[in-house]
Amino acid sequence: MAKTTSIFARVEPEIKEQAEMVLNKLGIPMSSAVNIFLRQVVIQNGLPFDVKITHNKTLAFEDLTTEEFHYEIEKGFSDLRSGRVVSAEKVAERITKEYGHEF
Repeated sequence: MAKTTSIFARVEPEIKEQAEMVLNKLGIPMSSAVNIFLRQVVIQNGLPFDVKITHNKTLAFEDLTTEEFHYEIEKGFSDLRSGRVVSAEKVAERITKEYGHEF
């Protein structure tokens, strides 16, 4: 067996849980996924995906076209079917933390 070393990384619990759900469906342990990522960094001589600064815009219903609205609804259904969901309590906690608004 090849020698190995350990990597310790801090990630948001929600992201870790969501990633684990996807990886479990694929039958890939988290350590293997990290190993795949790092191998791709070496092969690509950089990140194996584009890293861009986007202009995050809060979605407002009145600003969306019919097609954009349908697209966003379909994304939500896809998240729901894939198990990428967050409890209302966690949403309220995040809003309180990020925006200082309590419920």
